[in-house]
Amino acid sequence: MTRFILGFFGAIFSWLTLGAFMAALGIGGIFWMYGRDLPSTEQLENYQPPTISRIYSGEGQLMDEFARERRLYTPPEQIPELVKHAFISAEDKNFYSHKGYDPRGMLAAAIEAARGGRLRGASTITQQVMKNFLLSSDRSAERKIKELILASRLEKTLNKEDILALYLNEIFLGQNSFGVTAAAQTYFNKTLDELAPHEAAMLAAMPKAPSDYHPVRNEERLMNRRNFILKEMYENGYLTEAEYLAEREEPIRSVQGDDFESFRSAMPRRDYFTDEIRRQLSRDFGEEEFFGGGLSIRATVDPEMQDVAAWSLRKALEDYDRSRSGWRGTGKSIDPATLDDGTWEEALAEVRVARDIVLETEWHVAVVDQIGDQEMTIKIEGNPEPKPWVIPRSDTSWFSGSLKENFERGDVVHVRAITSGEGNEGEFVRWSLRQVPQVQGAFMAMDVNTGRVLAMQGGFSYENSTFNRATQATRQPGSSFKPFVYAAALSTGFSPASIIIDAPIEIDTGNEIWRPKNASNQFYGPTPLRTGIERSRNLMTVRLAQEIGMHTVARYAERFGVYDDLDPYLANALGSAETTLFKMVGAYAMFANGGERVEPTLVDRVQDRWGRTIYRHDQRNCEDCKAARLPAGEAPEITSNRERVMDAITAYQLTSMMQGVVQRGTASGAVSLPVPTAGKTGTTNDSKDVWFIGFTSNVVAGCYIGFDRPKPLGGASGGGTCGPVFQRFMTEAVKKYGGGKFKLPPGGHFVKIDRFSGARLPDAASGPNVVAEYFRDGEEPVFGIVFDGGFAMGSNLPLFGREDGEAGDGTQQVTTSTGETVVIPDKANFGALSSGGLY
Repeated sequence: MTRFILGFFGAIFSWLTLGAFMAALGIGGIFWMYGRDLPSTEQLENYQPPTISRIYSGEGQLMDEFARERRLYTPPEQIPELVKHAFISAEDKNFYSHKGYDPRGMLAAAIEAARGGRLRGASTITQQVMKNFLLSSDRSAERKIKELILASRLEKTLNKEDILALYLNEIFLGQNSFGVTAAAQTYFNKTLDELAPHEAAMLAAMPKAPSDYHPVRNEERLMNRRNFILKEMYENGYLTEAEYLAEREEPIRSVQGDDFESFRSAMPRRDYFTDEIRRQLSRDFGEEEFFGGGLSIRATVDPEMQDVAAWSLRKALEDYDRSRSGWRGTGKSIDPATLDDGTWEEALAEVRVARDIVLETEWHVAVVDQIGDQEMTIKIEGNPEPKPWVIPRSDTSWFSGSLKENFERGDVVHVRAITSGEGNEGEFVRWSLRQVPQVQGAFMAMDVNTGRVLAMQGGFSYENSTFNRATQATRQPGSSFKPFVYAAALSTGFSPASIIIDAPIEIDTGNEIWRPKNASNQFYGPTPLRTGIERSRNLMTVRLAQEIGMHTVARYAERFGVYDDLDPYLANALGSAETTLFKMVGAYAMFANGGERVEPTLVDRVQDRWGRTIYRHDQRNCEDCKAARLPAGEAPEITSNRERVMDAITAYQLTSMMQGVVQRGTASGAVSLPVPTAGKTGTTNDSKDVWFIGFTSNVVAGCYIGFDRPKPLGGASGGGTCGPVFQRFMTEAVKKYGGGKFKLPPGGHFVKIDRFSGARLPDAASGPNVVAEYFRDGEEPVFGIVFDGGFAMGSNLPLFGREDGEAGDGTQQVTTSTGETVVIPDKANFGALSSGGLY
């Protein structure tokens, strides 16, 4: 009997042993099978998560940030214990004692699944790290097995603190916030070490299902989950009983519930400048690196001057719109019923209209309420003071029609406060209706020596239209291109005193006869180059381009970066080929700095996530910057290694001629600064685009205005429309950046000439017709020779009288550069004249 019992139990033991062995062998086989070809955990040792790229101003103020996953990486040693304890209590209370997996939790999950319940994870923090980094998120037994294998491997590769840091930096916590640092900023506008226990517990509630624990929409559910985590923290010994009881009574407070200011409130609204940095750096570094590389970008923008630039351009666009347009409004409306039931603010908040406009005062978004004959009432977003919110009929005198004809209840409009002084100064007068103009434009200013873009405004409002017209819009520059024709001529032997015949031209284009004309519909006979650019003479420019060759002009424009490949057509001498304001302003800077190449840049420096500089714009060498001290009165010596794109004397001659544009030419009525200023206007056919680009010794700035779909501006001109934009901006720029005489290069001397006839005058000559031109030493100007570009006089063309005081009337006989004698008649019969060319 005893032998039988022993045999029976021996058999059972053998079967159990064999069963255990086979089970172990099976499990081992499964683990071996699934453990093959798994990703290596060693890559987590060099974890580099996607992090936010941030843009800072020159003063170090945060301007903007870009990220697809909004994450701020925080090393393990900088994560407070409170935050760690909250997440451990919520997700894995045995984290510090297990070896990557929790058998008890797994057993409980298996029993629940066997009873027909849902397949749940029971995953440790280590397992969640493996799932987030190396595996998919599907719910399958295969994935769980792989997760266990990798978790056990990871525990042998990294210590607990490093594993926890991986988790806390990677986990998604809602509101596009990844990791605890970004989430603390998003929900509380706090750093991690500023969090209270109930706030840390609230963050720890999020990983379970962020969308189900929104602090406003799901406040009660979030409160219950938060308090459960606080209780776990207390039971795990991380909080005292007094702390637990006090913290669980705290209400749910968040940025989303308007309990805290959003971290974005300290940043300016996104604008054309930072968005252009995004566009350029995404191209240069790649989108993946820009949006996830944690770049620290130092922008060149001067925030004060950026505000001036926006105001200067907006004022010109609004002035044009209000003088020539009717009422259009925003074209948006809300349900009038919301005005009655008190939900109008929620409805208005959903309407996408510009909210970034400041012109004199801030523009507010409002909705029309009651409409009467002499006034209408409005409701204004944000409830600004003062009240009542009334628009009087007198405020709408700039457009036709009554209030009832133009408005309906529920219309969304823009309004601003009118005060008795400038900006917000003075007493409130009334609320005034505003509208975003249809006409658009761009403005840009940069340092002529470094290429640092100080301000860029790509349109009236970024939130109304993100299209950056400074860099993305290609437009005809019109006469603002002419300086490149004149620069090419000066470089090939012409001088400011060279004489060009200003007379009609006929050009057979193959399809038709092109007859360019001057803006005044007049011609003026033999005229010096200086007067040609000052008065923006088209006929002179075309003849000059023909004389030196359009291939020469095209190469010159390409050298300055205005075009990549300019077709050598004569019409292009008048600015008919399209380019951007960004390229034109950059090219003018090279006139201003004496002919050295300078590339416009919006970025001074880019650093990677470790603080290493990976881009620096200024490549000049500072010889003395490393010295401990310099002699009194001496500044550091900076050596420029920039390429020279034009001769320094040529640059000075051209700059002097362009000063004449401002002093007595096409910009004389609009631009007047207390420092020497040069520039050029541009107006295309039918005034579809108007330009002005000008510069002092320090700053170059340019403006263009036109409709996005080009159409006539109705008599607008570069000087009259864009000139005031330049004037407003540069008035403030001169106060801040100063300005002086343009640098006179060595190797030349002055000769006085008559600016109308080009005749040489005695050194003692003076008067309004006298101008001192700078010539190279050893190159005495040749007088008495005129250039006609090889064109004969156009037949059957109107030959108009000349401008008063410029040249005498009557028949003239001149000798051209080829030795021919040409007679310019006084009158001819009036024939057909087409509107060719730009001016």
